[in-house]
Amino acid sequence: MEKDILLAWIEEGTVNIPSILFTNYKRMGLNETDIMLILQVYSFQNKGNSFPTPEELSSNMTITSGECASILRKLVQQGFISIEEGNTTEDILFEKYSLKPLWLKLLDCLQEEKKQSQRQQSSFNENELYTIFEKEFGRPLSPLECETLGMWMDQDHHDAVIIKAALKESVISGKLNFRYIDRILFEWKKNGIETIEQARKHGEKFRGSSRKGPIEYEKTSSNTVPFYNWLEQ
Repeated sequence: MEKDILLAWIEEGTVNIPSILFTNYKRMGLNETDIMLILQVYSFQNKGNSFPTPEELSSNMTITSGECASILRKLVQQGFISIEEGNTTEDILFEKYSLKPLWLKLLDCLQEEKKQSQRQQSSFNENELYTIFEKEFGRPLSPLECETLGMWMDQDHHDAVIIKAALKESVISGKLNFRYIDRILFEWKKNGIETIEQARKHGEKFRGSSRKGPIEYEKTSSNTVPFYNWLEQ
């Protein structure tokens, strides 16, 4: 749906497409001559000429009309430009260039770039998590622990920030082991906790309940805040 809306904006001239093309045309497989010819077509269309001839296009460029015609054929064959039929109010048929295939390819390119950025960020978060866990455990993680950490992110879809929060909870509680952390993450997910703030409030709720009911907590000194014993649940 978002893609359809953005495409509609592009077609209406609401979005400044040339600047986006300048930074992405190479990734789309276009060269400088291709993109300049496309921009000439785009410019003619904005002026009301939806089907400029190679001669008209070449008049604003440093290439011949024959070269323009050759590049136009290539762009049509590669799916960057299409030729459509239109009709006037008097039902007179005419042909026009459509840049919709170009905009669709551009949107696909931007979406792939976003996905790649997300994959890179996910990889960075994963590497950072391994480093943090090994620092807290004071040793390299075992193969099974590495697999568990990967499953928390890939299968259980826990955010790296939440995993680090669960690790911190286990450290303060004095129960630094993967089974304890896994239980914390399980309880948080069951209760719909997805942010640090939600985790903090959830912990405060349980700590407040410790003064009213039989919920068991870890033994702590009088100078520390009691933490919920997740393994007892």
